[in-house]
Amino acid sequence: MILLFTDFGAEGPYLGQTEATLRLAAPGIDVVNLLSNAPSGEPELGAYLLAAVSKRLPHGTVFLCVVDPGVGGERLPIVLEADGLWFVGPDNGLLNSVAVQAQNAKWRIIDWRPDYLSTSFHGRDLFAPIAARIAKRDLTWANSAWEGPDLSKWAADISTLIYFDHYGNAITGRRHAPELDGKTLLLNGRRIPQAQTFCNLPVGCAFWYRNSIGLVEIAINRNRADVELGLTLGMAFHFEG
Repeated sequence: MILLFTDFGAEGPYLGQTEATLRLAAPGIDVVNLLSNAPSGEPELGAYLLAAVSKRLPHGTVFLCVVDPGVGGERLPIVLEADGLWFVGPDNGLLNSVAVQAQNAKWRIIDWRPDYLSTSFHGRDLFAPIAARIAKRDLTWANSAWEGPDLSKWAADISTLIYFDHYGNAITGRRHAPELDGKTLLLNGRRIPQAQTFCNLPVGCAFWYRNSIGLVEIAINRNRADVELGLTLGMAFHFEG
């Protein structure tokens, strides 16, 4: 499969143009829109979400990753091979959490260029053709080995809100760990208890829990946490005790 992880949004031509490029370049290979509303223009936040949603997928899966506010600038076009998965995208932090959490990570710089390369849509013109070729197990395109970015100061987890889902739940960049169980989460002046799932609390109650991709998430039973708690992307929280 080729999975798309982008901030393109569902409206407009960008997602469709990218999918069309992939299907033309790799006929017969499934193309799945995994996420098209990653935090817009925020690759550092998207990095933690990408690392979480890429777990438990078969070796050989290719991710086309585009959150690229610096498109056309000096950032490098890169490929990361991490524990048997492939990630194609910009060198702007978006792939860093995947690399930090991987047992084995190898980086390549994409030296290949198409006949036509727009300055503002590398997702379609550069990254998509490379993702298609990798999915076909074609590694003959021009590339060079790279030691990768300096990840010595890249946090393995961040106690920050990184994404709001369709229901207004707030996903964080903090992976759940057993030592967090039973603790109270402090966020925007509110003390939020832990619960296992929505039906464990009355309607209207806020809680935090381990979500389906292993991250700490804040929600309100049958209401929008983002609105009711006054939340914004990048907002920090901490645990009491």
